[in-house]
Amino acid sequence: MKSIVQRVSQASVSVDGETVGEIGPGLLVLVAAHKDDTEQNAKKLAERIANLRVFNDTDGKLNLPLVQLSDHRTPHSILAVPNFTVLGDTTQRRPSFVAAATYERGEQLFDDFVTALRSLGVATETGRFGADMKVALTNDGPVTVIVEA
Repeated sequence: MKSIVQRVSQASVSVDGETVGEIGPGLLVLVAAHKDDTEQNAKKLAERIANLRVFNDTDGKLNLPLVQLSDHRTPHSILAVPNFTVLGDTTQRRPSFVAAATYERGEQLFDDFVTALRSLGVATETGRFGADMKVALTNDGPVTVIVEA
């Protein structure tokens, strides 16, 4: 699985004018499933993102982890948005998406990813799989990274 992770001060996703997910400070995660991915990839991606060190500590240094299960800090929120185009091959003018999972498999893997995040104690909002979504965000930093599993 592949994701684009952005640290945000706020983010929301809407479908047909209705807000279906929104967060304050946290991470906006655009998530795509590869055709060869498994549930293990979804869990591994969730663990990597949940433990990213992209938040400032009290001294303003960029080193506070998102989740520290050992000391039970409250995790920041995540807005997970399914986005198969993250896997687009742009070596040609017209992007190719043949590496992306089928609709049904992609939906299952996205659900597995969200379930894994929530099981790690991360407050997680989502977009709607397969919908035409409008995503609004305020990128904080900006901090944007690609995370794969």
